[in-house]
Amino acid sequence: MALRLSTGLRNMLLGTASFKDIMQNGVIRIFPGVQPATADDGEGATPLLEITVSSGTFTPGTPTNGLNFAAPASGACAKAAGEVWSGAATTSGTAGWFRFYANDRTTGADAGHARFDGSVSTSGAQLNMSSTAITAGATTTIDSFVVTMPAS
Repeated sequence: MALRLSTGLRNMLLGTASFKDIMQNGVIRIFPGVQPATADDGEGATPLLEITVSSGTFTPGTPTNGLNFAAPASGACAKAAGEVWSGAATTSGTAGWFRFYANDRTTGADAGHARFDGSVSTSGAQLNMSSTAITAGATTTIDSFVVTMPAS
């Protein structure tokens, strides 16, 4: 599966904002099942877990425990150095895809807000984990996360 950008994120990128600024203090939710056709589509499932800084409680609209990216280099933005991206699972299941929400964490079907989706696997996905088996109460840590903009 490909990384899928919402219409809202694409419009903002074509305007005056940078990817890093738009997604500052965002949050990742990891879902079971199949990635939706577009990032504008509703999630269609309950998240297995939410990834924040150090598994902290995320508060939409504030910087509290939101995820950040380092300065872009070579056409890519990686997770900010020094941040521990992790979350405790609320339910058990197999991770299939993720959605990275901007700080407003707008859920459901929506074409106006910034977010992007990608696949989850143990290799070859946009988000690679040591295991896709998620157990309720267990903490999952994202050691590496990079978003690369295509050259063409």
